[in-house]
Amino acid sequence: MIKTTNFIIQLLLSLSLFFLMSGCFLQKKNPATVEEAEKELAKKEKKQQKAAKKAKKEAEKRYWKMQTKEAKRSIRRNKRRNKKMAKKRR
Repeated sequence: MIKTTNFIIQLLLSLSLFFLMSGCFLQKKNPATVEEAEKELAKKEKKQQKAAKKAKKEAEKRYWKMQTKEAKRSIRRNKRRNKKMAKKRR
């Protein structure tokens, strides 16, 4: 019983060590051409924009959830009123 548990523990430790080491050696290589570098930068930028958009959406959702029903109405009316005033100014 003790031998089997020791064996299982050693097996798990060796497997986890193996996977940790294999992950360390899989580092990203520098792009060979300018196009590849631009493509990677564009991907990063798109990913950041998507995360920012998601955060903004969540913040807006939280904001509206905190408002009372009357406050929501008031905000909508003010928004409409301001829109109409902006149209008249043009």
